[in-house]
Amino acid sequence: MISTKPILVTGASGFIAIHTIAQLLEKGYQVRGTLRSLSKENETRASIAKLAQANNRLELLPADLNQDAGWREALKDVEYVLHIASPFPLDEPKDEDELIAPAVQGTLRVLRFAHAAHIKRVVQVSSNAAVSAGHASENRIFTEADWSIVENKIGAYSKSKTLAERAAWEWINSSENKNKMEMVAINPPFVLGPVPNQNYNTSSELIRTFMLRQVPGTARIKMAIVDVRDAASAIILGMETKEAAGKRFLVSAGELWTKEIADILHNEYSKRGYKIPTLQVPSFLVRLLARFDKKISLIVNTLDWDYQLSSAQAEKILKWTHRTPKEAVLSMAESLVEQKIL
Repeated sequence: MISTKPILVTGASGFIAIHTIAQLLEKGYQVRGTLRSLSKENETRASIAKLAQANNRLELLPADLNQDAGWREALKDVEYVLHIASPFPLDEPKDEDELIAPAVQGTLRVLRFAHAAHIKRVVQVSSNAAVSAGHASENRIFTEADWSIVENKIGAYSKSKTLAERAAWEWINSSENKNKMEMVAINPPFVLGPVPNQNYNTSSELIRTFMLRQVPGTARIKMAIVDVRDAASAIILGMETKEAAGKRFLVSAGELWTKEIADILHNEYSKRGYKIPTLQVPSFLVRLLARFDKKISLIVNTLDWDYQLSSAQAEKILKWTHRTPKEAVLSMAESLVEQKIL
């Protein structure tokens, strides 16, 4: 049965959040979204309106992960919380705490305020970055039983997602959770699919870079991919599925090497005048270039890493289905063209 109480979605202006809110509205839910400030309200409403009719069922309120202000009001009369807000920058920050502090403290802040408001369940949107990072020498299938190794140099984003999810589970299983509030973690990998506005996100940078031919070729890197629409449906299933309580769910549609992504784009867009770089740069050369380029040095550890993510648990318990990685790639590229970002 559809809840008559509002569903709270944190970070409502984000890529995944916009698609999640649209799907909630399509299903008939009342939605309340949080924004760091209401300066983004009109733009967020306009982006959601392209995907679904709100009909007065969407409310947007200010609440910042770094502050207590606003959370009590945001959680009033709410039954479920979908915690999607988390910083995802394009570049490695000078200080990793710029990412880690809001991710960890923000998650704990949301959980504590949700608990005080007697929320039934929180769906924490984590990441594959909390599952397989730091395991780059291990060519195997990863499952929800795996955790990223923060002691290895995994980058600030992966570290922030890992520490935030670990802190969330510790809190849920602690004596502080007197109401036995439930939690579900959804762990998507690289999220592609249609972008809803001109604020292109970090995920779209790879496709944008290839489409604009900003690199001479591709490095030999494998990427697990999910379409944003399927990541959103998994988040909602994590809220709706009774048996999901207390579990993590990897939601990957499959893996593509960056060369395969470039080939998919080349086959579709070369006839439209786009010159996609399909040359594969030898890994030894990428390692050499990494000595002089900080951006390249971030990817060196994942060169030639042949792995898979298992979404068997999501398919079995959540009854989750997904589009192909190819469809996710092409739908993102097409939306970047439509939004005139390219």
